[in-house]
Amino acid sequence: MFGISPFARLGLAIALMVVTPLGAGAQDAFKDFKQIESTPKMPKLNAFIAPGTAPEAAKLRDVAMEAKLTADGTPVEDGLSWYVFSPIAGTDGKLPLIASAKGGPAAFQLAPGDYFVNVSFGRAGVTKKLTVPADGQVDKQVMVLDAGGLLLNAVSGTDARIRPDQLSFSIYSSEVRDDGERGLVVADVSPNTVVRLNAGTYHIVSEYGSVNAVIRADIQVEAGKLTEATIQHRAAQITFKLVSEAGGEAIADTAWSILTAAGDSVGESVSAFPTMVLAEGEYSAVARNKDKIYQRDFKVVAGRNTDVEVLMKDQQPQQPESAARTVQQVPAGTPSPPGVQPAPEAPLPSYEQLVPQGGDGASLD
Repeated sequence: MFGISPFARLGLAIALMVVTPLGAGAQDAFKDFKQIESTPKMPKLNAFIAPGTAPEAAKLRDVAMEAKLTADGTPVEDGLSWYVFSPIAGTDGKLPLIASAKGGPAAFQLAPGDYFVNVSFGRAGVTKKLTVPADGQVDKQVMVLDAGGLLLNAVSGTDARIRPDQLSFSIYSSEVRDDGERGLVVADVSPNTVVRLNAGTYHIVSEYGSVNAVIRADIQVEAGKLTEATIQHRAAQITFKLVSEAGGEAIADTAWSILTAAGDSVGESVSAFPTMVLAEGEYSAVARNKDKIYQRDFKVVAGRNTDVEVLMKDQQPQQPESAARTVQQVPAGTPSPPGVQPAPEAPLPSYEQLVPQGGDGASLD
């Protein structure tokens, strides 16, 4: 077991790999784990020829095919998918499927002519052009997949085991496209699952939980070998409780917000016992219950799963929605403070404003 450097650039994470050769008899390493297939299950066919694809009275030739992981390896005996296509596109713009088979080595009966042959082994595959002669010997077709296997797992902290249902891996190509994104090879890979891939470097994204515990690594897959990688997450599982006293019962109907030290929200929940997986760092837990807010700061240590209790005595002061304004009467004649202009006095009402509407100008006495 050795560190993945230089193939991994993890920051705080560490990935470890075990490379198992898949030489003669060693391909059983693929059978010991769950495997991801490249296509949905199809009926196992020794050979299938699409009706009407062979010319009438054409002499069909026997064509044997086998695939190897490496040029000097042994033929793959199971898990292969074979497809033979016509090189002439149909009216839909696609190449018509002439024949297919599943399993190990395949044998087809094909009319003389040109074809494209594709063989896939999980996510690994190769395509070549095949010419079937009208006369003479037809050589066995040997396809070299140049492929290996990748098996992923992860731990929290140094060696804390993570439940498989809390882990998910996505595999991307190592090249970055013009739009800044990487091509997705396969998503939502469960731990301890062998993914068959063409040899090369892949960008792995490991997600622990569903909040912010994400680790990235670049891992090299070698042809003919099974590469096992264990990624180290700097995170822990935290359970929150709002209690009236230390060790007390959790109070139901509580809304939770988890904030980073910078004040950014990373998770929310409405539950008496919310559980979240958080990356290592400092946070604040904010609990809301019956229009009251309670808060506690806490720290997440990698690999140390723990409970965080927020006490009801840790209530946060409520800010009034609007401040009351006090009006103070100032005695008449009091000079204004320096720098303050006195408010202009309202003019006395005119005689016309004092006469009742519709009045005849008689005395108001």
